Amino acid sequence: MATETEVGELLHQRGWRTAFTVAERVNAWTALVGAIERGYGDDIHEYTNDLYCRNWLHEAWLLLDEHIVQLWTPQIKALDDRYKAATIDDDGRVLGQFHRLPGPDLWWWRRYPRTFTGDLGRSLCSAGAIGTELDAV
Repeated sequence: MATETEVGELLHQRGWRTAFTVAERVNAWTALVGAIERGYGDDIHEYTNDLYCRNWLHEAWLLLDEHIVQLWTPQIKALDDRYKAATIDDDGRVLGQFHRLPGPDLWWWRRYPRTFTGDLGRSLCSAGAIGTELDAV
């Protein structure tokens, strides 16, 4: 097991664009979940790019010292629960039309937002997703 700094550097060496910290990736996940709850306004490509903040956390959890995992897990679990409430599980059918899906343990890739708005909403609708259009609410 490794420290947060060591894990950030290791994941950077494995291809992540920088040596992120847990706090940076939790903050990114928090921002994304909040945006989804309000109605994500960007396009499908930004959305799939934004999902990678949760991938980083998943990869880091396998490497981090146990005390760091225990410290952050309650906040990440709460965010995961909010994400699940704000999205629909379709086993990746919709997002898979726009992006190659990672393995099944990365469950957040198999869900799409319940509330549609802007470019993302149009893309999701074109792929057969069913949700609520924000403008219609």
